[in-house]
Amino acid sequence: MFITIEDETGPANIVVWPSLFEKQRRVVLGSSMMAIHGKIQREGEVVHLVAQQLFDLSGDLSGLADRDIDFKLPTGRGDEFAHGYPASPDSRDRPKPVPEPRDIFVRDLHIDTLKVKARNFH
Repeated sequence: MFITIEDETGPANIVVWPSLFEKQRRVVLGSSMMAIHGKIQREGEVVHLVAQQLFDLSGDLSGLADRDIDFKLPTGRGDEFAHGYPASPDSRDRPKPVPEPRDIFVRDLHIDTLKVKARNFH
């Protein structure tokens, strides 16, 4: 069975194998809000989430409307103009470690004495 979900980043397909569907039929067909634990697979632009566990969160859905505070969404790189700089630095902005240079000269190859046979294309 396939279930399609979508958020602000785009759509994703949930793959529910028949054995899991039979075990958790009530959750799949009856829940208003569901949590899915599984493995992500990407094929180009297509994202699949192969479900391993399903959880019915319908009871938590009604509590979301009673919240007095806004959800704080983390800002990403490129959002600084509209939202300011994030409180914690982005780990992708750290400088990458520079690998140590290595000596690739091998004395036993005798590169200075190599002779390449020339070809005359007349």
